Amino acid sequence: MSESGDWRVAVVGATGQVGSLMLRLLRERGFPARQIVPFASERSIGRELEDGLVVQGLSEEAIQGFDLAIFSAGGSTSGQWAPRFVAAGAVVIDNSSRWRMDNDVPLVVAEVNPDALSAHKGIVANPNCSTMQMVVALKPLYDAAGIERLVICTYQAVSGTGRRAVEELLDQSHAILHGKAIDAPAAYAHQIAFNVLPHAGSFADGDDHTDEERKLMNETRKILEDEEIAISATCVRVPVLNGHSEAVNVQTSEELSPARARELLEAAPGVSVIDDPKAALYPLAIDADGSDEVFVGRIRRDPGHPRALELWIVADNLRKGAATNAIQLAEILDERGLVGRSAAARA
Repeated sequence: MSESGDWRVAVVGATGQVGSLMLRLLRERGFPARQIVPFASERSIGRELEDGLVVQGLSEEAIQGFDLAIFSAGGSTSGQWAPRFVAAGAVVIDNSSRWRMDNDVPLVVAEVNPDALSAHKGIVANPNCSTMQMVVALKPLYDAAGIERLVICTYQAVSGTGRRAVEELLDQSHAILHGKAIDAPAAYAHQIAFNVLPHAGSFADGDDHTDEERKLMNETRKILEDEEIAISATCVRVPVLNGHSEAVNVQTSEELSPARARELLEAAPGVSVIDDPKAALYPLAIDADGSDEVFVGRIRRDPGHPRALELWIVADNLRKGAATNAIQLAEILDERGLVGRSAAARA
């Protein structure tokens, strides 16, 4: 077992958008690691990254001796390799959807429910990006007045789909602006440039909601530990490069004025309130890009219900929505002595 400040850390999926950002944040935030080892798919093995880090391939031999493994490699990879890292003595922070709803896996947002980390049995789950930014803003309101119902519309950037989607938006936009024909869409079912798609995520057989919409419903209830919250969600893909936006109608259990909600949000960790619409001041995706904060504005009463508020919530989906929260969880695990336990003690 390593001493605090002497951790050996694996980053799995290190060459992807989120994985490469995780590597950068570990360095920028000064995480106490004596060694960081990047892992990725077979085609990236041997590739040299920043700071001379060389990409490794996953194998039983290669995963030995780690204290912490941070995953952003997709659900199938997490399902296969996260338990193996745990068996080898590491604590896993996973950014995929594979473990989020597992009853034995805490689903944690640093500013919302960090105490849930103490119950980990080797794996900790990072929520979906849309859920993540929303619950950071909802937590102070929930604590003050309870929440009965949420009606959510998301406006999700293409970076949430991956680099291929970003390139597709740029290529389509360039073609249209130069009067050229666009290639057939590959990342989405339809053209995304200069368009809006009421379809973020995938439809499972027999379900009229996408998996992104189901994640918002199920993960929010799990994080807030309240299965009674009624939730309606529509997830929309928009031609924005980075930064998810959300219009959220919050029906509280007790009366909560917009002024009081604004005070609570201004005092909440990780939240920045920008709310002067007459001066055209409200959160924008282009301003959230590159930030670790969750921005909230357009705080107002819903005229159709005496206990409902309207919020506009924006965050960088690659940072706070994924990589930053994962590194924050690693920092909390370190601070609380929850890294480096033996696999037997966690089982």
